[in-house]
Amino acid sequence: MTAPAPTAPPPLDTATRTRGRRLAITSHASGMTYWTAYTDHLPTLLLIFLGASEFQIGLQAAFLPGLQLLQLPTLRRIATIRKRSILLFGQLASVIGGLPLLFLDPLMDYGEQTARIVVLLSFAVVSAGLNIGNAVWFPMLRAYIDSDRVGQFFGTIRSVWHFTLILYFITAQWWLAEHPGDFAPLFIGAWCFGVLRIPLIARLPERSELSQDKIRVREAFALVRHNEQLQRYLFGVTLCAAIRTSTIPFAVVMLRREIGFSSGDILLTTLAFYAGALVSLYLWGAISDRIGSAPIFRWTSLGMAALILLLVSIDSNDAQSLGLILVFFFAFNALTAGFGVADTQVLFQLTPVDTPARTLVICGVITNGFRALAPVVAGLALEVALGRTDDRLSVYHAFFVAMALLQAVAFLPLRGFTRTAS
Repeated sequence: MTAPAPTAPPPLDTATRTRGRRLAITSHASGMTYWTAYTDHLPTLLLIFLGASEFQIGLQAAFLPGLQLLQLPTLRRIATIRKRSILLFGQLASVIGGLPLLFLDPLMDYGEQTARIVVLLSFAVVSAGLNIGNAVWFPMLRAYIDSDRVGQFFGTIRSVWHFTLILYFITAQWWLAEHPGDFAPLFIGAWCFGVLRIPLIARLPERSELSQDKIRVREAFALVRHNEQLQRYLFGVTLCAAIRTSTIPFAVVMLRREIGFSSGDILLTTLAFYAGALVSLYLWGAISDRIGSAPIFRWTSLGMAALILLLVSIDSNDAQSLGLILVFFFAFNALTAGFGVADTQVLFQLTPVDTPARTLVICGVITNGFRALAPVVAGLALEVALGRTDDRLSVYHAFFVAMALLQAVAFLPLRGFTRTAS
C-alpha cells in the first residue's frame, strides 16, 4: 500500500499576506542599505584606498555571487528548519562578520597589507551570511504575492529600498568629500541598518515547507535538466549578470586610478546609479505585467551595450567627463532595473507556488556560481594586460568594448518569454 502523497501547506490568508508584504518592504529597505554598503561600490573604493590589486578587487566582487553555493546545504535544511529562522541566522552571522569594518582606523595601524586581508575576510563573512539568509528570502516572498502582480510588487519593494539607499549615499558622498579616506563611519552607519533588519524579519509570516522528506539537491538540479524554459532563462540572465558584475567594479577602478576622479566623485556616480533604478522601477513593474518580459530583455540589453561603449570615450578628469559618467551610471542602472524586474517575473512564473524553494534556490546558485567567476577572471586578465603596457587606459577601453559586444547578444536566449512565460 503506497503512502499518501504529502499535502501542500495551506496558503496564507489575505490579511497575513498583506502584513507579509508590508514587513518585507520595510525590512528590505534597511537590509539592502546594509547589503549594498558592504558588497558594492563602497568596498571597491575602500580596496582602492588600501592599494588592492585588480585581482583582489575582482575577488571581492566575486564573494557575494560565489558564496551563494552555501545555499545548497541551506536548501536541504528548509524541510526541517523554519525559513524565518534561517533568515535570522544569516542576517545575524552577516552583521557579526561586518564588525571589523567598524574599526578601520586602528586596523590601519597594522599596515595596508594586514588591513586588506582583514577587510577581505570580513567582506567574505558578510557575503556568506547574506547568502544563507537569501536562500529563503524569495521563497518567503512567493507566499505573499499574487501571480499577476509580481512586477508591481517588485517595482514597489525595490523603489523603497533604492530611496533609502540614495539617502545613505548622499550622506556618504558628503562625508568622503569632507573627510577623504575616512570610511569607518560609513560602515558603522550601514552596520546599524543591518542590525535594524533583525527585529523586522523576526515578525515575517511564512508558508511552511517543513516536511519529513528532506529537499535533495540533486532533485533541485533535475528541475533544470528537465525544463528547457529554465535552461534558456538561466543562460540569458547568467550571461547578463556576469557582464554587469565585471563591468561596474572595473569602471570604478578605471575612473579612480587611471583618470583620477576622487572618492567623492565616485560616490556621486553611485547616487546616479541608484537614482536611475529608483525613478524607473515602479514603471518597469507596470510595463512587465502588461507586455511581458521578452521585449524588456531585448531593449535593456541593447541599451546597456550602448552605454558600456560610452565608457570608451572617458579619458580625462573634467566636468564634461563627470557628466558623461553620471549619465552612464544613471541610465545603466535604470536599464538594469528593468532587466531585473523582467527576470524576477519570469522566474516566479516558472516557480511552483506550493514548493518554491527548490526552483528559486537552484536558479540563484547556478546563476551566481558562474557570475562569481566573471570578475575574478576579468581582474586577472586586466592585471596581466596592464603589466604589459604603459597605456593602461587603452586596456580598460578594450575590456569595455568586449563587454559591450557580449551584452548586445545577452538577450537572445530570453526571446519568447511572454506575460505567462509560455
